[in-house]
Amino acid sequence: MNHSIYTADKATHLKVVVAGLLAGITVAATTVTAHLAQPELGLQKAKMLAVHQARPMHALTEMAQR
Repeated sequence: MNHSIYTADKATHLKVVVAGLLAGITVAATTVTAHLAQPELGLQKAKMLAVHQARPMHALTEMAQR
C-alpha cells in the first residue's frame, strides 16, 4: 500500500478516482432525493415588486422627491 501521493501506482490512483466518483454520485443522489421528497419548497412564488411604482414609505423615494 502506498502512503504517499508521489509514489502511488495505477491501482492506488484508480482507487482514489473510484472513491471520488462514488462520493459525487452519493451527494447528487441525496440532493435529488431531498428535492423530490419536498417538491412544494421549489414551487414557492417569489414576491416581486415593480420598479416603476413609487413606494412612499421607502427612504430612497422620499429622497428623490425632495
